[in-house]
This record gives sequence, structure tokens and C-alpha cells, in this order.
Amino acid sequence: MNQYTVLVVDDDKEIRDGIEIYLRNEGLIVFKAQDGIEALEIINEQEVHLILLDVMMPRMDGISATFKIREQKNIPIIILSAKSEDTDKILGLQVGADDYITKPFNPLELIARVKSQLRRYVTLGQFDRKNKTIDLNGLTIDQEAKEVAVNGERVKLTPIEYKIVELLMVNAGRVFSISDIYERVWNEPCYNAENTVAVHIRKIREKIEIDPKNPRYLKVVWGIGYKMEK
Repeated sequence: MNQYTVLVVDDDKEIRDGIEIYLRNEGLIVFKAQDGIEALEIINEQEVHLILLDVMMPRMDGISATFKIREQKNIPIIILSAKSEDTDKILGLQVGADDYITKPFNPLELIARVKSQLRRYVTLGQFDRKNKTIDLNGLTIDQEAKEVAVNGERVKLTPIEYKIVELLMVNAGRVFSISDIYERVWNEPCYNAENTVAVHIRKIREKIEIDPKNPRYLKVVWGIGYKMEK
């Protein structure tokens, strides 16, 4: 993984430097920024494959920075939250983050999450595909380009959102439970992941559905899970 780059964004220099040591030991190239504004400057100048982004920072916080990044790029973002409450985590996911980890974190867990996100971002995915393009009544996915479109208009999805849509479209009509979706997309055991999956499903609906409250494509099967309508 030595050709991949990670941007570490935190206003605490000791935390930035500590994370850098862990990442460099894994052969990763590391950029560092002390706030959201500096992070945006680096992203525009350098090729970045993943971002570790603190929430509480001066000038521009992590939530605002995530929102700005998602306006133009689909780089995986892992939120670093100093709070144990779900508020920051859910808010981060709502504006486009792909994952979160709470401080103080276990370095091994951090590295595992970084590697997991990088694998999803830089490969075409692990799903068994017979076709490169799938069309479901105007909802189209190009698996080679990793692009989703609705009636010909491209929809900007985060890497996690794309993987959820791909899983459901490749298996259109099949119902997946929340734990099935989490384990297949996040590639880790599902522990209390209901909020995480629900937030991503809601964001996907806002992007692909004309009326998210009355979805045409991404359907809920009450008490069981979700499916993509054929």
C-alpha cells in the first residue's frame, strides 16, 4: 500500500505526529493539516486517497470541511471524534463521511479502518459481477467507472454510498438485512450498526429518488431490511 496517501487533519500536533508514525510504518505517504481550510488547500494540490479528519478544530471544523470536500471529491473520510456521543458521528455520516473512530483510539483499530477504506476506494470492489452496466428503470450503475446515474444524470455518491447501491443493484429484488449490508460493505462484523446504515440509506435516497419519502428504487421491507426494486 506504499503508493497510497493519507491526509491527517487535527489541530493537535501530537495527535497528527502520532498518527503519522503509525501510517508511515504501514508504508503510507502522509500529509498533515491543522484545520479544515489547510486540508482543502492540500487536497487541491496533492493526490489524496483517504482523509482522517478531526471534528473540533479552529477556523473550519471537520463537519464543515467534510461538506466542502463532498462538493467536489469522493475521497474516503474517517471522522475522528473526541466525544463518545453519537451526535458527531451521525452528523459526520450525514454530510458525507464514510466511517468514524472515537478518541482515544486503538492504533491497531485505526490502521485496520484505514486499510479497509483504502481497499474499497482503490479497487473495483469484491462483488461478483456479470455485467459492467446495470439499468433499473432509469437508475443506472457503471461498475467499471464506479458511477451512478438517474435518467442519464450522474449522481455524486461517497464510496460507501456507492458500494451500498452496487450491492443492492447487482442483487436487485433480493432483501438484505441491516447486518448483511454492513458486513458486506464495511467488511467487518455488525455491532449496533443500525444508525450507521440508516444514515447512509437516507442520504442515498436523497440523491437518487425524486421523492425520498416515497422511494421508487430503494425500498424498505419492514422488519427485514432493504432491497432495490427491479
